[in-house]
Amino acid sequence: MMREIAAVVFFLKRLVKKGEKLESDKIELFIERLAVALQEKFKGHWYPESPSKGQAYRCIRINRFHRQDPDLLRACRESGIKYSDLVLPRELTLWVDPGEVCCRYGEQNPCFSVATFRSDDEDDKDVAKKVTSALERVTSDYHSGSSSDEENKKKKGLDRMKTSLHSVHACTCIQKLVYCTCRFGL
Repeated sequence: MMREIAAVVFFLKRLVKKGEKLESDKIELFIERLAVALQEKFKGHWYPESPSKGQAYRCIRINRFHRQDPDLLRACRESGIKYSDLVLPRELTLWVDPGEVCCRYGEQNPCFSVATFRSDDEDDKDVAKKVTSALERVTSDYHSGSSSDEENKKKKGLDRMKTSLHSVHACTCIQKLVYCTCRFGL
């Protein structure tokens, strides 16, 4: 559980830094508070033998219906920052599962793997490399903060290409989307 939480908080830390609204010490405090909040939340809801079990509960989600994720909001309150200063995309979903962290920007876009873990002996340096690689692949395309409706108008051809490039992760992500959709009633 610790590697997956490290991956998701490192990923979010990089996104928040790109927003350029918060000083480094505020970001560090936010990330620390978020890691604690996620650890507390995931206790009793972490099933390595059945990773899909409980994944809607472990999902971090921001969209037009849920503008503020409760775990991110808690970390903001505990670190004394405004939620809006995170400057996160309007639509973002993060699935934190045993062995994998996946992300999707926009409701209509394909998801991608932030980090995948195959063994217990991978260290924090490997987590950072995996997350940095995933972030570099996508943030330039998706961090505009536009909604999926705006993105669809601008990038239909690009979305088709991304869908084929990310088809390796499509089955896992579709399953996660179904769980999250059921959980949030969308």
